[in-house]
Amino acid sequence: MAQKLHSTKSDRLLEMIRLKQDMTLRQQFSLTAQLSLPSMLAQLSMIVMFFIDVGMVGHLGAKQSAAIGLVETTTWLMGGLGSAVSMGFSVQVAHAIGGNDFEGARRILRQSIVCALIWSLAMMIVCIAIHRQLPFWLGGGPEIAHAASSYFLIVGCSSIFFQMEGLAGSMLKCAGNMKVPSMLNIAMCIMDVVFNYFFIYVLEMGVVGAAMGTGVAMLVTAALMLYFLTCRSRILALKGTRGSFRPQSLVVSKAFKIGAPMGLQHLLMGSANIVITLIVAPLGVVAIAANSIAITVESLCYMPGFGISEAATTLVGQCLGAGRRELTKSFASLAVKMGMLTMTAMAVLMWIFARELMQVMSPVEDIIALGVDVLRIEAWAEPMFAAAIVCNGIFVGAGDTLRPAAMSLVSMWAVRLTLAALLAPHYGLQGVWMAMCVELCFRGAIFLWRLATGAWLKAIDRL
Repeated sequence: MAQKLHSTKSDRLLEMIRLKQDMTLRQQFSLTAQLSLPSMLAQLSMIVMFFIDVGMVGHLGAKQSAAIGLVETTTWLMGGLGSAVSMGFSVQVAHAIGGNDFEGARRILRQSIVCALIWSLAMMIVCIAIHRQLPFWLGGGPEIAHAASSYFLIVGCSSIFFQMEGLAGSMLKCAGNMKVPSMLNIAMCIMDVVFNYFFIYVLEMGVVGAAMGTGVAMLVTAALMLYFLTCRSRILALKGTRGSFRPQSLVVSKAFKIGAPMGLQHLLMGSANIVITLIVAPLGVVAIAANSIAITVESLCYMPGFGISEAATTLVGQCLGAGRRELTKSFASLAVKMGMLTMTAMAVLMWIFARELMQVMSPVEDIIALGVDVLRIEAWAEPMFAAAIVCNGIFVGAGDTLRPAAMSLVSMWAVRLTLAALLAPHYGLQGVWMAMCVELCFRGAIFLWRLATGAWLKAIDRL
C-alpha cells in the first residue's frame, strides 16, 4: 500500500526502535518530547473545551454550574469505560507495529471499529434509561435536577461520537502519529466555543446548549479523525486494502485482558467519584459548583501529564513489540521524570493564579473563594499525581493493567473515600480535597514502587 503521509523526524526515530538500532539518550529525549508535546497540547485543548463549557454556563448562575457538576463524574465514568475499550485494541496495534506486522495491525483495527460501535450503542441505551433518575440518585435537589438530567441525556446520546473519536485518536497515537489527533482536538476546542455560543446564548438553551455544542463539535471531530486514520495513516490506512471486520476470538480476548481491568478500574474509580459527589452534595449548591469548577481548573495542571503518559504508552508498546526491554526501561524512566517536572511547574502556576483562574469560571465570590482554597491544597499533590499518571501509561503500553488497576482502586476506596468521609463533616469541601491530596501522593508512591520492581515488563508475555 502506498504511503499516505510524508515521513517525519519522529517517524524515523520510531523506525529505529523497530529496526533495533541503538538510540542515544538525546534521541530518546527528542522522541519522547516530539510525541509528548502534541499530545500535551491536545490534552490541554480538551480541558480548555470543558473550561469553556463550565465558564459559559457558570456565568448563567450557581445552579447551572451545579447542574453540570452533579453529573460530571458520571460522564467521566462513561468516557473512562470507552477509553478502556479503545486501549484494549490500540495497545495490540502498538505491539504489532513494533514487531513490523503492519497487516496484523490493520486487522486488529478493523475488528476494533466494530466492537467500539457495539459498545457505544450499548452505553447510549443505558444513558437514555437512567437520565431522569440520575440527578436524584446523586443527591441533587429538584432545583437543578431537570437541567442536570437534560445535560446527561444529550451527552449520553453523543457517546458514539466520543467513542469513535477516542478510538481513532488512540490508534493514530499508538502508530506514532500525535500531530493529527492534536490538531483535530484543538480544532474541536474552537468549534466548541462557536457551537456553545450559538446554542447557549443565541438560542438561549443554557445547560442544554452546552451539551449540544460539545456533541456537535465531537461529531465533526470524530468524522475527521476516522478519515485520517482509515484513509491517510502511513501504517494503518484501510483504504485500498482488504480484510474482514468480523471480530476474532483471539483479538477480542486480548483486548478483554488489557481493557477489562482498565474498564473495571474506571467503573469503580468513577463510582468512587460519584460517592465523593454524594459527600459534597449535602454541603450545598456553592460547594457543588466550587468542586466542579475547581476540578476543571485543576485539570489544566495535570493534563500535560496525560500527554506524556500517552507518549509513554506508544513508546513502551512499540519497544516491547520489538523485543527491546532495556530501551523500554530507559524510555519509562525518562517519561516519569519529564512528567513530574512538568506538573510541578504547573502546580506552582496553579497556586499563584488560583484566584484568577476561578474568576474566569464564575462571578460568584463564595464559589471563587472556596475554589481557591481547594486548588491550593491540591497543588501539593501534583508531582506525585504526575508519577501515577505517567506510570499508568507505561503499564498500559506493556499490557500490564490488572495489578495497577487493583492498586488504584485500593488507594481510591481505602484512602480517599475514607478520609473524605471523615474530614468533610468538620472541614467541608476543604476536607474532601485534603483527602484527595493525601491519596494522590500515596498512589504516586506505590506506582513508582511497581515501576522500580520491573514486574510490569512481564505482562506482555501473558497476553
